[in-house]
Amino acid sequence: MTIDASPRVAGRLLAAAVLASFVSFLDGSITNIALPAIQRDLGGGVVTQQWVVDGYLLTLSAFILLSGAVSDAFGRLRVLRIALIAFAATSLLCAAAPTAEVLIAARLLQGVAGALLVPGSLGLIIATFSGKAQAKAIGRWTAWTSVSQLFGPVLGGVLVDALGWRSVFVIGLVPAAGAMVLLGRVRDAPRRGPRPRIDVVSAVLAAVGLGLLTVGLIEVGGGSHAVLPAGVAGALVVVGIAVLVGFLLRDRRAPNPLVPPALFAARNFSAGNATTLFVYGAGGIAFLVPALYLQQVLRLPATLAALVGLPATILLIVLSGRFGALAGRLGPRRFMTAGPLVAAAGMLLWLLTGLGVGQVWFVAAGTVVVGLGMAITVAPLTSAVLGAVPEAESGIGSAVNNAVARVAGLVTTSAVGLILGGAVSTPGLGRVAVVSAVLMVLGGAVAFAGIRGGVAADADQP
Repeated sequence: MTIDASPRVAGRLLAAAVLASFVSFLDGSITNIALPAIQRDLGGGVVTQQWVVDGYLLTLSAFILLSGAVSDAFGRLRVLRIALIAFAATSLLCAAAPTAEVLIAARLLQGVAGALLVPGSLGLIIATFSGKAQAKAIGRWTAWTSVSQLFGPVLGGVLVDALGWRSVFVIGLVPAAGAMVLLGRVRDAPRRGPRPRIDVVSAVLAAVGLGLLTVGLIEVGGGSHAVLPAGVAGALVVVGIAVLVGFLLRDRRAPNPLVPPALFAARNFSAGNATTLFVYGAGGIAFLVPALYLQQVLRLPATLAALVGLPATILLIVLSGRFGALAGRLGPRRFMTAGPLVAAAGMLLWLLTGLGVGQVWFVAAGTVVVGLGMAITVAPLTSAVLGAVPEAESGIGSAVNNAVARVAGLVTTSAVGLILGGAVSTPGLGRVAVVSAVLMVLGGAVAFAGIRGGVAADADQP
């Protein structure tokens, strides 16, 4: 469904799409800086911190594919409005949570609302813009949504120190309200043809598989805060993987698959999603652990810990849109190859914290280089993936790519306790640096080998 809008209305819809995605991504990143304060208030150690992050990512990842199909079936604008209202309501529930258990339950609900936001907002851009204007719009969208992942901790640090951790969940109401205002009275174009059917069985398999995998990984690395025996936790990981394999087999044969197999016939779509898996898997832990390290090991206040990432935020604001425009002219391959390698170099700088002096500066320098690498990577990556998808399937194409990104982050953050050894420490940060750098290098290698042509790659691309 293409939206026929004047340039003024199109600009307003782009701003609304940016704010809608910003709400979801901001909440996912702003929470990280508040985790030590949440742990001090509600208890539970590293396990509580993981669940506050992963509870959101779990339902976001599980439902994002379903939400893409819902967006295509019922209209991008209608679904986006519902998602904004639901997200605001669950944010208030998080802010009022009296215990860790209630907060985790609220985060699970919030992830469902978040799953509706990202595919709907990006699909709105695809339906409103075309050609080079679309590449430029995606670049702007990427710049601001990516910035939220690094800017969120800065805002979160100020809020935590000034007002307490509950305020980080209230702040999301502001961009949500702004997005609703900007959407105005614009409506989806009338649907032509039958409404797509949704395969509920596949959706359930995906949700159960991800849930079992997440619980298992968190409990395996939970240390003294783990609830389940190690053998049971390991079994959950195995069963979760088996259920996810069942989801893939079911979805390939389903009459109305959540992930249409034809999408992966496009080389750029397949390679782009493989790159996304590695890049966002690395980012999941690279944007989480340093914030915890600065507060829990180096004892920095939340605001100062957050300010360490501010230069990287500025790089993202300045450069992401430019790299998106360059990818529209030159093709995304060189940027998707170089960006992850630059980010990997920044992550390896964190190993120097083991010297015992200047740890704050090494963390800061590494974070700046990681931010540069992400600025080079993300907009070309998004353009490559969505440029290979027919406009009629932009919603599900966006949902698949975002699901891959969220699942990657979910799995690596679930394994954080295992990588850290049960507690945040300097050796633990070093292990995180190595794991995340390896994932980034793999992402760059996949992009170099797999990405071809320009951003507007055809779906039948060999």
